[in-house]
Amino acid sequence: MKPNYRRCISCRKVAPKEAFWRIVKLYPSDQVQLDTGMGRSAYLCPEASCLKTAQKKNRLGRSLKAAVPSELYSNLWQRLPLSAQSEQ
Repeated sequence: MKPNYRRCISCRKVAPKEAFWRIVKLYPSDQVQLDTGMGRSAYLCPEASCLKTAQKKNRLGRSLKAAVPSELYSNLWQRLPLSAQSEQ
């Protein structure tokens, strides 16, 4: 894999890391948050289908090895463009 390229945990698409949302499990507190922080990271496409699959199959929780709060999923749904939110 090329430097600065990441893989979506839902659809497995490879793209530059700027094309994804970054979800981080902070070290050492094990809190899960969006975008910033140091620790274990997972990347997700900003698309409704990827978010829906990740939420249904708990892909974020398994990838981060931590419980993902439901507020995080609601924040991600709010970040989607309005046209994509109709699929929810």
